[in-house]
Amino acid sequence: MRRLAVVALSFAIAAATILAAQDAAPGRAAFPGVLISRQLAEDLGIKTGASIRLSGEPSGANAREFRVAGTYEPTPDPMRINASKHEARLHLPDMESLAADPNDPFSIEEVDAINVALVDPGDARLFARDVMARVPGILARPARGASGEARTFVVLERFHLAIAVVTILASTVFLLALSVMLVDERRETVGVLRLIGLTTRRILVQVLLEGILIAGAGALFGLLLALASQGLINQYFQWHYNTALVFVRITPDVALRSAGLAVPLGAIASVAASWMLLRRSVLSLARR
Repeated sequence: MRRLAVVALSFAIAAATILAAQDAAPGRAAFPGVLISRQLAEDLGIKTGASIRLSGEPSGANAREFRVAGTYEPTPDPMRINASKHEARLHLPDMESLAADPNDPFSIEEVDAINVALVDPGDARLFARDVMARVPGILARPARGASGEARTFVVLERFHLAIAVVTILASTVFLLALSVMLVDERRETVGVLRLIGLTTRRILVQVLLEGILIAGAGALFGLLLALASQGLINQYFQWHYNTALVFVRITPDVALRSAGLAVPLGAIASVAASWMLLRRSVLSLARR
């Protein structure tokens, strides 16, 4: 059924209409059960055991009474972050009787889409081709990577990658300029080291170790700051959008990738700045 397929798993209360909500009396225990979203229960003050009336018509006609069996948390979906989370889930027979078209006897025997979970998701394309070959007129396609939402996330991922590359390049140039200024302030120290017999290679090794130590400490501080702030960021946005969606998550892969970029770049910037300074003569470094 066309309307049934739209609300088969999550019956939107915006399309259904709550006509009344009241505490269930003992004699109403025979009403069919329904689950409502946590957001709907909190916003309208509906408690478990209360009776509500739902209708498949925007006008509220042909409403049926249900008993609230419990609440559930809607599946977090970034594409529906601003959408209404006033939803309900019904048993399939109840959904059929509520959403079926009384003027079309065959409306409850039609479906628009069927989701099939495979043991091996890698066989999705092969399975889709086999289904379309066996059942002419059926359109089968993998759910991942084929929908418009999936393509939207691919575009967003590439956009974030481009921003990350530009940010890293700009920060590297800034870090190099800062390193040059810091190293230039140590010109006399480097000149004295050269005068007492330290070779350029020895000084560069010392600068490299110092750069690795400082970059490692900076990367560790950044990771600790991210770990400390991710909880606050998630709590704020989950409260703002009233969702269980996780907005920030620092995983070991993210931590290793960040440290793998920060430490080498910091060390290279230190060595590059020192190398430009060590190319000068010893007398100019000692200001003689």
